[in-house]
Amino acid sequence: MSLDVTRVELHPHEARQRLEHARRSRLAQLEALAGTGRTSEDHLLSEQRTAMERTLGEIEEAFTRVENGTYGTCLGCAKPIPAERLEILPYTRFCVACQRRAT
Repeated sequence: MSLDVTRVELHPHEARQRLEHARRSRLAQLEALAGTGRTSEDHLLSEQRTAMERTLGEIEEAFTRVENGTYGTCLGCAKPIPAERLEILPYTRFCVACQRRAT
């Protein structure tokens, strides 16, 4: 059984829209965390904030890939990332197989 997926090119405008949505969502989540009234010493709060900030960095890197024409190409194997994966994680750098190897 083959897991080859026909690549569906995302227009740069569509990719930017998805990335903007992801960025707005993470910024709203960070804002909500800040408004909880919990101290920054709270371990869970700190972990959530760190994860959100890491994701925001990944989103910014994805914007760079859109600009330089490499968006949608896996950084691990250089094969196309399936459009379905990009719909779910528009800022992903890896296909599923390479992501599993990276973690």
